[in-house]
Formats: sequence, C-alpha cells, structure tokens
Amino acid sequence: MLAYLIRRLLAAAVMLVVIVMVVFSIFFLVPKWAGVDIAASFVGKQADPAAVEGVRQKLGLGDPIYVQVWEFFKGLFAGRTYVGGGDVTHCSAPCFGYSFRSEQAIWPVLTDRFPVTLSLALGAAVLWLLFGVAAGVLSALKRGTLWDRGAMLVALAGVSLPIYFTGLLSLAIFSYGLGWLDAQYVPVGDSFAGWLGGMILPWITLAFLYAAMYARITRATMLEILGEDYIRTARAKGLREQTVIGKHAMRSTMTPILTMLGMDLGALIGGAILTESTFNLPGLGREVLNAIKTQDLPVILGVTLITSIAVLIANLVVDVLYAVIDPRVRLA
Repeated sequence: MLAYLIRRLLAAAVMLVVIVMVVFSIFFLVPKWAGVDIAASFVGKQADPAAVEGVRQKLGLGDPIYVQVWEFFKGLFAGRTYVGGGDVTHCSAPCFGYSFRSEQAIWPVLTDRFPVTLSLALGAAVLWLLFGVAAGVLSALKRGTLWDRGAMLVALAGVSLPIYFTGLLSLAIFSYGLGWLDAQYVPVGDSFAGWLGGMILPWITLAFLYAAMYARITRATMLEILGEDYIRTARAKGLREQTVIGKHAMRSTMTPILTMLGMDLGALIGGAILTESTFNLPGLGREVLNAIKTQDLPVILGVTLITSIAVLIANLVVDVLYAVIDPRVRLA
C-alpha cells in the first residue's frame, strides 16, 4: 500500500508541473502567438501606454520563456515580487497572480470565496451520492417495475433540465411562493441556522442534476455486475441477498462512481458558476463570472489553477480509495 501511495504522489507531482505549464501556456504563450498584447490584457484596455509598459516589466514579458515559466512556478511556492514602472509589488506565497486593476493579490480573493464553493460542493455531493446511488441500486434490483421506470424518468428529467431552470423554479416555489426557505445567503459565522437555510435550495438543486447521472450509471453498472459469475456463485453458496448485494456487488459498483465523483467534485470546487449565479452565492463561480465581465484576467487565471489542482487532489484521493476497495489496484 505504501509503495502504491508513493507512486501516486509522484505521479500527482508530475501532473502538477504539467498543469502549471499548460495554464501558463494558455494565458501567456498562446495570446502572444496570436498577436495579443498580454500586458494590455492584464491592465485593461483603457490603460495608458506607461501603465501597460509597467505591467509588461512587472510580468517579465521581455524575458526568455524559461525565465517566465520559472518565475510563475516559483511564485506558487515562494511568492513573487513584481518590479517595473518605478513600482515594486510583492505577492506573498502562494502567489496565484496579482490583479493590477484592483491592486490586490488573487490568493486572498480566492480564499475568501473558497469556503462558500466548498460548502456548496460537499453538501450537494453528499445528497447526490445518497439519493443517486440508492435510486440506481433499487432500480437495478427492481428492473422493469414501476419504481424502475419512474426513477429513470426522474433521472432523465434531472439530466435534461438546466440548473438555472430548476434553480429559479425552486426559488419561485419554496422561497418566494411558500416562504419555507430563505433565498439570502448568510455567512456561517454570522448564523449557522441562517447559513443552513440559505444553502438547502442550492444543495438540492445542484444534487438533483448530479443524482440523476449517478442513478443512471449505478443502475447500468449494477445490472452488469449482477450477471457476473462470482455473483451467481455467491448466491449458489447460500449467502443472503443482502450480503451478495452489499458486500460483493456494491464493491464493484463503487469503482465507476468514485471515478465520476473525483472529476465532478474537483470541478465543482473550482466554482459552480450557474448555481452560484442563480442563488447569488459569493463563491468562486460568481467571482470568475464577474472577472469575465470585467476582463480581469488574473482572477480567471487563479480560478483556473484552483480548479485544476482541485481535480488533481480529488483524483489522488480516488486512487487511494480504489486501493482500499479493490486491493488488486495496488499492483498496477
């Protein structure tokens, strides 16, 4: 197990370097090859030439590419000092960039918004795992019944309906119509009850979309596994049906579910843009949407890095869980 974990950590470290290189290329190399003035993109179209030249010096855009990559990578772990235009700006580690428009480092902005997005993603993940997997398993066990058809019909609706439709519909019914839940977000430090009341609808709305996908995947996987030889052998040995399903079938079913969970949860931690915009949650998704509207490129860069690293960490955790569920994975 230790050797497997070390291999996965080394692979994650290599992938982190690749992620940084790709993000750097997207935001610095590709625009340069396309003839875009990168400094002007960072400082804004209305900036005077002196300000643009100052940002160009601070970003070191005139340095060789390998120097720019090294400064960008080093800033994530040791911080970075921007010097140019007669001004010195220090960005403390981890430096995910610096907004020359708002004159502030990106990392404090991300950490201020991150708890909201994290609570949204984790709360919704718990709901969609509980209800999605349970619905998929029951549909597989009751294949062809009214429950199976009804559950898959609801799952189809969940996959098909966009989040901004179900979100606005839930707000219109349960918040503005019936008045059961508050639509206003309240920080958890101000009032836990107020925070919980403001997060229930976003959790349910986001979980409805993902639970539908998980139910369909769980049903298809469970039906395939129930036809395997080892399941028939377990039943022939006289094991109880609960043991056959819970200990043998579910163990194999969890593998694709964990794969999906690693990707979905990692991506949501980087910001659920539609959900946060619909429910006016001050998370990473709404922050990056505002950055796109104002063309604040460093914020977009920082959220891109956060999303990529979150997916990397989530998949690392999934790899470890693979080894726990199926010991044969440790030999890979």
